[in-house]
Amino acid sequence: MRIHLTSVFVDDQETALRFYTDVLGFQRKHDIPMGGARWVTVVSPEDPDGTELLLEPSGHPAVQPYKTALVQDGIPAASFAVDDVQEEFGRLSKLGVRFTQEPLTMGAVTTAVLDDTCGNLIQLVHGE
Repeated sequence: MRIHLTSVFVDDQETALRFYTDVLGFQRKHDIPMGGARWVTVVSPEDPDGTELLLEPSGHPAVQPYKTALVQDGIPAASFAVDDVQEEFGRLSKLGVRFTQEPLTMGAVTTAVLDDTCGNLIQLVHGE
């Protein structure tokens, strides 16, 4: 068994697609119209056949209270592995990305948390 697909709820799919591709560097995998929304997934360019991230619309009434509670408590909706958190922090900061947690080393793990502009906190992590 392996994870094939996971998702984050986004306020606007087009804004999310631009952020996740143009800023974070993911690649669009699928973009299929589905009524008023789309089935939009992105993947890592390092693993284009790997786990897909669905940019899922936040339309369900339970989603906004859930997302708000996570952000208020500082809980990331997803975690992305990077080779060097400090390097990604610098690169993304120069692109205007807002971080809610600057790089923090806790033993063998370093993390940082960013705002994805679509209502989510995303954790960047690397281990030594």
